[in-house]
Amino acid sequence: MSPQLKRRLKLAAGLVLGVAIGATCRACRIPSPAPPVLAGALLVVSMTLGYLAMDRFCTRAALHAGDCAGPDGGTAGPR
Repeated sequence: MSPQLKRRLKLAAGLVLGVAIGATCRACRIPSPAPPVLAGALLVVSMTLGYLAMDRFCTRAALHAGDCAGPDGGTAGPR
C-alpha cells in the first residue's frame, strides 16, 4: 500500500469518525465535544496541524547518528 493511499485512508477514516461522533451526540441530545463556533473549530484545526508539523520535524533521522553511544557506551562508527 502506497504512503499516499494510507494518508487518504486515514483522512477518510477521520472524517467518517468525526461525522459519526457528531451525529451520535446530536441523536442522544448530549453536547458535542467540538466547539460550536468557527473560531473554536479553526483553533482545533490549527492545533492539529501544529502537532502534525512538529511530529514530522522531530522524527527526522539524526544527522550524527553514527557518533551516538550504543548500549555499551561505544559509538557505531569504525573502531
